[in-house]
Amino acid sequence: MPLPPKPTDAELEILHVLWQAGPATVRTVNEQLSRRRDVGYTTTLKIMQLMLEKGLVRRDDESRSHVYRAAVREQDTKGLLLDRFVENTFGGSALKLVLQALGHRRPAPDELAQIRRLLNDLEIQNANAQSQPQPSPQPSSPDDDAPAA
Repeated sequence: MPLPPKPTDAELEILHVLWQAGPATVRTVNEQLSRRRDVGYTTTLKIMQLMLEKGLVRRDDESRSHVYRAAVREQDTKGLLLDRFVENTFGGSALKLVLQALGHRRPAPDELAQIRRLLNDLEIQNANAQSQPQPSPQPSSPDDDAPAA
């Protein structure tokens, strides 16, 4: 199964609107975007048409006003973007990512507490996964290597 296309920054901005608001017309999406920056209706329309071609959104053509909905899940898209970022920027190392992120600003005490809880949860998950019995290989009989008749 091929990976979904990587959304551009503008496409990601539109996806955020659709993830938060749900299915919406171009006008509704454009109004939401215009609250943050100046963007024309035709620009939003063109980007959403390109997103339709790429498979990032779906369009309901039943009514006069076309309604668009995200065709990709938020968590899947964020995971894909993060995986690509970590691979391209940090050589796939989550440790380097975390060290860089925590080294550039001082985390708040509640953020540190959340990080500790996450690390504890990950350690417990890893320990549980390692303690699960692994299937043992079945002993082979002398006939297993014989060619089939």
